[in-house]
Amino acid sequence: MPAAIEAVVFDMDGLMFNTEDLYDLVCDEILQRRGQRFSLELKLQMMGRAAEEAWNILRAQCNIADPWRFLQTEADRIFESLLPQRIEKLAGLDEVLDSIERRDLPKAVATSSRRAFAERALGHFDLLKRFEFVLTGEDVARAKPHPEIYWRTAAKLGTSCPKMLVFEDSFNGTKAAAESGAITVAVPGSHSQHLDFSHASYRVASLADPLVAELIG
Repeated sequence: MPAAIEAVVFDMDGLMFNTEDLYDLVCDEILQRRGQRFSLELKLQMMGRAAEEAWNILRAQCNIADPWRFLQTEADRIFESLLPQRIEKLAGLDEVLDSIERRDLPKAVATSSRRAFAERALGHFDLLKRFEFVLTGEDVARAKPHPEIYWRTAAKLGTSCPKMLVFEDSFNGTKAAAESGAITVAVPGSHSQHLDFSHASYRVASLADPLVAELIG
């Protein structure tokens, strides 16, 4: 078990909410409009990366000339109709937040998503006020899998990475957390469970896994 934890940090997409499933629908719709289909292989290349980098991967792989910002705007419009009806919290999230608050540990969100989307998703469930702050892909120069976002998160929380417990669902996200020195818990979903997460400190099936409660104490 890790030494005393001073703070807890969450990724967002695919960990707190089912937004990875919504991304599938959005990206598939964008590609269908161009006579193509979205694949798991392409998703895994894009997953956990900042918006510009992710869209440019899609542009390169699918030979799309539209600028990445044009694709982002198109995706925003599709999300606008999907999110209110389709977004859901994932198993164990409420219980984990309650446990952290009982221990009076500070917590934050570190996501590659854009701030507008992160705040909308968290605000949908009235969760923004439960976190000290949210760091997004727009707040760093180097996106996951670079550890910059976790270095910045630890500094803002007033702790060091080795005393920070991080929950991530993607390969790029766990790589970023692990390379920062944080205690990294991989929580892969159906989209990423076949990947190698041996760089993570722990691997669990969901936030409802009993090991998560043990780690938080």
